[in-house]
Amino acid sequence: MSEKLVTIKEVVLTNNCPECYSKEGLRLSFKQKIIDTKFYKSITSKISHEIVCKTCHMIIYPVKWTDDIERVFEYQKKAFIPKKASTYLKKASWVAIILTSIIIITAITLAVVYPFNL
Repeated sequence: MSEKLVTIKEVVLTNNCPECYSKEGLRLSFKQKIIDTKFYKSITSKISHEIVCKTCHMIIYPVKWTDDIERVFEYQKKAFIPKKASTYLKKASWVAIILTSIIIITAITLAVVYPFNL
């Protein structure tokens, strides 16, 4: 089972970086958690966000955010529309469901045709 965060939206911010004071490097990204197994793929409702400066290659944690960065983040957070949480069954799941159904139907049919005498 693999769990990964997939970037759904990335926004370029024009605010100054609190680390290097560059005005061109800040990127805000919203990521959504996806679980991928042999039987299903699930898009969860878990959302994470991260601000990274591409100039100094630093992650800007909320403790270091300025008021301007916080206002822009709140605006972008309201404008962000995540993918709908859902689960998709893969081919292996369908094969398992069909085989289980066939076995159950066969067992019921045999029990009706050849009833047990107790």
